[in-house]
Amino acid sequence: MHLLDVDDLTTDELSAVLSRAAEIKADPADYEDLLDQQTLGMIFEKPSTRTRVSFETGMTQLGGHALFLGPDDIHLGHGEPVKDTSRALARYVDFVMARVFDHEDVEELAAYSDVPVINALTDDAHPCQTLADLLTIREKFGGFDVNVAWVGDGNNVCQSFVLGAAMTGLDLTVATPAGYEVSDEVLDRAAEFGNVPETTNDPEAAVDGADVVYTDVFVSMGQEDRRHEKLDDFDGFQITTDLLGDRTLMHCLPAHRGEEVTDAVIESDNAVVWDQAENRLHAQKGLLAWLAEQN
Repeated sequence: MHLLDVDDLTTDELSAVLSRAAEIKADPADYEDLLDQQTLGMIFEKPSTRTRVSFETGMTQLGGHALFLGPDDIHLGHGEPVKDTSRALARYVDFVMARVFDHEDVEELAAYSDVPVINALTDDAHPCQTLADLLTIREKFGGFDVNVAWVGDGNNVCQSFVLGAAMTGLDLTVATPAGYEVSDEVLDRAAEFGNVPETTNDPEAAVDGADVVYTDVFVSMGQEDRRHEKLDDFDGFQITTDLLGDRTLMHCLPAHRGEEVTDAVIESDNAVVWDQAENRLHAQKGLLAWLAEQN
């Protein structure tokens, strides 16, 4: 089984992954040999702090090994077709994790791999972040009877979170500037779970009644040439002390302080961003453990 986006899981499977993550977080010593002698191949086209460290540390803590494969280490799409890289890696490792630009690349990796392929971020989706987000919300609120407002870009992080919210029954409102909305295809997939988010172009309307406000950078990796354009388009969407109020702040990090969020907000007691970041480790350990049982 592969995880290319969060809705590759059923709702029951998502619940099982989150529960396994919570169990491992509570009693890590009970799982320290779970993936003994197993290897995770980690393909990186994009730089990373949390993704690399959390996956590599997670494999170590589960008794396995992680192998970093950067753009200068392998020939992914450069001198060798993606499908050939996938078939070769599957002969060596027990899992493949890919953090790449083009979502079609992880789809091709999965199509030709005999071992689980995990999407650790593409331009379309970030399911591993959603697992950590849902684990954090469950910890902080005791479940998913929670109102969340996404304020910012309808980007890859947002799109996976929309699906995770639909699958868990979170009440979600998404506020984006015009032209930056979540794709209709993702909204249609959310509708299959009977829980489509409300959408608006008004940040203040979105946060009204919310327990949690979630944001991400306005200028994602690979969009640096559009920086000034996007900052103009997102005027009024910054999370300030006034907009946040007494609500909980979530951010997947890294944060561009002074752009999508103020320094005062991210340093406030309302922010749970460091718990989110830590939960990348636990959620991914839960996912790896669960995948090992399925394959």
